[in-house]
Amino acid sequence: MTARKTTSIAIASWLLAACVGSIQATPQEQAGADTGVPWDPDSGTPPPPGTDGGGVQPPTIVIPPTTRFPRLTHNQWEATVRDLLMLTDAPGNSSRFSPDALTGTFGNNGTTLRIGQQLWTDYQSAAEALAARVARDPAAFARLLPPGAPADPRMRARAFVEHFGRRAYRRPLSTQEVDQHLTMLYDRGAMILGGDAFVSGTELLLRGMLQSPHFLYRVERSSTARDGRIPLDDYEIATRLSYALWNTMPDGDLFAAAGRGELVRPETLVAQARRLLESPRAKTAVLAFHGQLYEWDHFADVRRDGMRFPQWRPTLPASMLREAQMFVDDIVYARRSTFTQLFNASYTFANDDIARVYGLSGTFDSNFRRVELDPMQRRGMLTQVGFVASRAYSVDPDPIHRGVAVNLKVLCAALPNAPPNVPAVPMVPPNSTNRQTVNAHTGPGTCGSGCHSTLINPIGFAFEHFDSVGAYRTTDRGQMIDASGEYSLDGRPISFNGAAQLANFVAESRQAHECYARYWFEFLAGRGPQTEDRALIQWIGALSRTDRPILDLVENILSSPTFTARSTTVEAMR
Repeated sequence: MTARKTTSIAIASWLLAACVGSIQATPQEQAGADTGVPWDPDSGTPPPPGTDGGGVQPPTIVIPPTTRFPRLTHNQWEATVRDLLMLTDAPGNSSRFSPDALTGTFGNNGTTLRIGQQLWTDYQSAAEALAARVARDPAAFARLLPPGAPADPRMRARAFVEHFGRRAYRRPLSTQEVDQHLTMLYDRGAMILGGDAFVSGTELLLRGMLQSPHFLYRVERSSTARDGRIPLDDYEIATRLSYALWNTMPDGDLFAAAGRGELVRPETLVAQARRLLESPRAKTAVLAFHGQLYEWDHFADVRRDGMRFPQWRPTLPASMLREAQMFVDDIVYARRSTFTQLFNASYTFANDDIARVYGLSGTFDSNFRRVELDPMQRRGMLTQVGFVASRAYSVDPDPIHRGVAVNLKVLCAALPNAPPNVPAVPMVPPNSTNRQTVNAHTGPGTCGSGCHSTLINPIGFAFEHFDSVGAYRTTDRGQMIDASGEYSLDGRPISFNGAAQLANFVAESRQAHECYARYWFEFLAGRGPQTEDRALIQWIGALSRTDRPILDLVENILSSPTFTARSTTVEAMR
């Protein structure tokens, strides 16, 4: 038997033994559903910040059953290993991992992630490489030791397990766990790996800890129910908070607050959430949320014929992305503004690429600066170059995909799946417009008359003023653009003419605010919303309609019982 197989069997046997009884659902958790309780000011659980009597009352919270063991995504694994081992950059091992069949909008749905045989082998290989890299580098290993670690090798190893284990497992280790790590791993290092006993022992420790379920899963061990739910402990709250906003393990300040027992106090939790939100990592997460939701990655696929569209340049896709990022950052952080402004603000940021598409006067170069736009033509994200150009064909606009995007990503409308073998929209014939062609193919009297004529097409046709590169136009093949439409929003009919009018309706609608809240919930919780989450999402949407800053909405989600507790009923570990 090879040394690697012997090592793998030793570590796997210990890991399995160490897990028995330690992260299983308790009988209490397996019995009975969560009934939920209202936020009661007299119950000792104050309502989240911002519920100051402004007419928006906090809801009764019912927490749905979810897994206690959300697995780290590959991106989370990379960021966590980087921070845990104090590396300059993420190691990059996950590029060779077995890919996940990710579900949901954001790819961080930990409730659906599994570890199959191939991924387990991938984790093993990565752990072995990283352990050797760190344990055999005295300077790299020294960074992982606590200050003042003893010189005696075994006592030094114990100090390492206590200090590093607290960070790796995102909680303190019990004395029994520390002893097990030392006897099952450290003491066997020289026998299994050979060489210096301390180096080989710590290398085996690192191998084992990087393969432990307590590292690969965000294990929530709390099991004491109170008021129909199980409150999370400080370390579990710290872990949820850090992965929600930073996509990685808690930092030193968050660990310290958890160690002092402060995160179960709502005011301290909010203070920590605000600290994390102000960091560059959270700003990256805010951009990632909007980028994944509104599919900014599609901007890179835009290619146009420069002869047909003189505004086109090869650098335009990168400029589209930068425009969207700067606009969102300005709304969310610089202005501390609202969801409404995301959709009806009449300004953006432009360089020479973007200015050419917008037809702006003045001198522009590669640098971006704020510019005012004609509010009758453009408002907010829906009329920015990237959104409309990435949902267009090489010659004509694509009202179907524009309409689908707004329905799904902005209004959370329930669109049925497209029927199989639907023929593509034909080329626009002479003496016809793009709208007329699409309508003839999918509008009233066709097989797509239901969904298309009432949901998709009316929204999509509102954007007909924007050509394939995103420039504003008034005619299509010599005929005046018709960008009018009717749609049922918030359960009532609206009429609009053009995307700017539509954006105003969207910005004020209950449906859009709740949809935005729903997606924020999914992003922060790392799971799809369930029926029980509806009350919280509706409440966050109602807060948004009172012109609460976007960051306030995030804070209220993070401080809600849904985020700081779990149901007494859980999904089994699969």
